[in-house]
Amino acid sequence: MPKMKSVKGAVKRFKVKKNGSIKRGTAYRSHILTKQDAQTRREQNRPKTVAKADEKNIKAMIA
Repeated sequence: MPKMKSVKGAVKRFKVKKNGSIKRGTAYRSHILTKQDAQTRREQNRPKTVAKADEKNIKAMIA
């Protein structure tokens, strides 16, 4: 059997941290940020992690 290929879109979007959790980006960060209030923009700067329920599937995609 051939090896499974990584899903390249997932490889570009997710990184595995040292503790095993998966880092992800935030939506609505590309442009027209003037319509968002300051609290929303500040929260989008904070690091985000993937939910526990999704970790197994994402790790399979990026392995």
